[in-house]
Amino acid sequence: MMPQRLGFGAWTALVLLQPLWYLWLAPPANGKPLYALALTLPPLLLPLFALARPRRALLWLGIIALFYFCHGVVAAWAVPAARVPALLEAVCCAVVIGAIGWDTRQRKRRE
Repeated sequence: MMPQRLGFGAWTALVLLQPLWYLWLAPPANGKPLYALALTLPPLLLPLFALARPRRALLWLGIIALFYFCHGVVAAWAVPAARVPALLEAVCCAVVIGAIGWDTRQRKRRE
């Protein structure tokens, strides 16, 4: 249960980070932060459809987090003004993926 809570906590942080990043911390250079939010926020909300089965929701989230991890690393490298939120995004994604691994390992030990 602890790994799932950690994964969902990191997911919550990712969802909250997107508006903070694009509206306040490092708005896009094109001056259209709502476009950036329209592209980054909806995929993070997809696991809401699977919340009835937390393990499945976490799996969806892990798959989605792989893309956000790549985005965070690239943004941290390419956009110095966005380095802090980008690295926070990458760390949150690593926590989500680590929580999935931890949950799987715990489940296998119980079987």
